[in-house]
Amino acid sequence: MLSLLFNIKGNAGSLGKGAAAAKHMATKDESGAANDEASPAHVARVNISGLFPAFPTTFMHFPSPCHVRALRPADLDAVLAVQAACYPPAMQEAAGVLRARIVAAGGTCAVAEDEHGLCGYLFAYPSRLGAVTPLGAAFDPAPDADTLYVHDLAVAPRAHGRGLARRLVAQLLEQPAGWRWSALVSVQDSEAFWRALGYATDTVHDAAARAALASYPPGARYMRRALAGTY
Repeated sequence: MLSLLFNIKGNAGSLGKGAAAAKHMATKDESGAANDEASPAHVARVNISGLFPAFPTTFMHFPSPCHVRALRPADLDAVLAVQAACYPPAMQEAAGVLRARIVAAGGTCAVAEDEHGLCGYLFAYPSRLGAVTPLGAAFDPAPDADTLYVHDLAVAPRAHGRGLARRLVAQLLEQPAGWRWSALVSVQDSEAFWRALGYATDTVHDAAARAALASYPPGARYMRRALAGTY
């Protein structure tokens, strides 16, 4: 789920749960390009080692004073703090669930850090096209995955305006893992943000997927995009 307001979940700072959460609402900057962090607030189990080969020893530097690296178990408390700043209580997921996700899919999860500490995170995992992870549920990586499912993307209010949400997504999708698709659930008016990144709304036909989608607030949308080489 991706809440972009960042509130994929419904608060300042998130971009989505389920693939994105937060009320991180996309707007336009002076050039007409989508701005993924315009307002304060918080928009997807196969452990794939080596997906971010540079992360264990090297930070990636961006124009803003921020670094992106792999998510580690020791980051849990900081992740919970960002989640609390970005989502209303009803959309905050339990510490035990997040801990299990880090262990299960740490290779497809990342965080952003600045001089003050962790300021954003992204949870994703290998899945199948059309499958939806319910809010608060454990990741169940598919052994025959064809889709990178983006479950939760959140950026702390203090770090808005740096384009961190886009950077986290781009860093993940640029990894050569062989998936044909990426999918997510957009919530709280974050659909425009995801559309700007190439995602489009899609219909879920499976009964289990429909039930999972119903675990999100009204207006949640299942979205997907083809990855490089699959157009």
